[in-house]
Amino acid sequence: MPRPSLPFGRSNGKDERSESLAEFLREETTGGKLLLAATAIALLWANLAPGAYEQIWGAELGPHWLHLHLPVAAWVSDGLLAVFFFVAGMEVKRELTVGELAGWRAAALPLLAAAGGMIVPALVALAVSGGRAADGGAWAVPVATDIAFALGVLALAGSALPAGVRVLLLSMAVIDDLGAIALIAVLFTQGLNLLWLLAGLALCGAYWLAQRHRRTPLPLMIPLVVAAWVCIHASGVHATVTGVLLGLLTPVVAGPGEKESPAERLEHRLHPISAGLIVPLFALAAAGIGLGAIGTAVSDPIAQGIFFGLLVGKVVGIFGGAYLAVRLRLASLPSGVGWADVLPVAVLGGIGYTVSLLIARLTTDDPVAAEHAATSVLAASFIASAVGLVLLRLRTRAHS
Repeated sequence: MPRPSLPFGRSNGKDERSESLAEFLREETTGGKLLLAATAIALLWANLAPGAYEQIWGAELGPHWLHLHLPVAAWVSDGLLAVFFFVAGMEVKRELTVGELAGWRAAALPLLAAAGGMIVPALVALAVSGGRAADGGAWAVPVATDIAFALGVLALAGSALPAGVRVLLLSMAVIDDLGAIALIAVLFTQGLNLLWLLAGLALCGAYWLAQRHRRTPLPLMIPLVVAAWVCIHASGVHATVTGVLLGLLTPVVAGPGEKESPAERLEHRLHPISAGLIVPLFALAAAGIGLGAIGTAVSDPIAQGIFFGLLVGKVVGIFGGAYLAVRLRLASLPSGVGWADVLPVAVLGGIGYTVSLLIARLTTDDPVAAEHAATSVLAASFIASAVGLVLLRLRTRAHS
């Protein structure tokens, strides 16, 4: 989605260079390229120096109180990735409030496509694995779509397609990710501590009040946000949920005398950090898979379920959900978009990556099983990217 260009007042050369870098990081293709580069580095690192890779990402840091003595990889997935979900939460709220999903009819097509894209992959994962994917919640791994990677592939090969194709992909992926985040909150909450959860929710309420009354100085907001994250983490709920809650509580409509809403200002500043640093850093920590795992993952029923859940379940679920929405006359295809254009969108939905890798890490404490799950996510995501790229080029020629 286009990012607002905000005035920065008088600037010097250094400011202009910084803003140019930020604008580059806001480009849709950049997120996909950085994810791909981080994945390649992680794979090389994990295979050329596996001991160093495991030692760095497994090193524990932080105080022991509130269970904050965590491995470096957990600080990335639980802490830094909360910023990614914060940005995603603001995007969801804006789309539902003033964007492409405002109103039931506008939301029906991507909503049913996303629902199909979550339900069918889970069923496929359970069926292919012979029910083994039910253990630990591994069936949830293929339900997510990576927004940055999918939009990056679309931007590379589908720029000449009707705008409705991008709107459908973005809307579907946003709803899909929101559902995946809800699954994280439900499935991977361990030993819920109600007092800590209430304290975290109270701090989120204080954040909402501060944003509503536009009292948001950094010396107030940063401690408030960090305290909310600490409380929700201590409650047993996965801490990335904090980012979603705060994103949904951020105003998306500009108030009197404002040129931009608080959500627009925050997205403008945080999106480059999320896309250019946090998500690639997570890929660097999560995608380090030994090549030997590929051979053993092929015979792992759970890994097979995840693989086919992403590659087959996503295509059938997204395309079938969209077809059902139109067939029931709940929605119609965007202007200029045909069913042949919906197919590559459904294929791109099979790019799980960020959220799928996160869920894969949460489903098991067995490093071998986690590696197999991550291997299947990466393999399915790369194949979906390649097939989607070919289909998008064919549709671009047809429209040209």
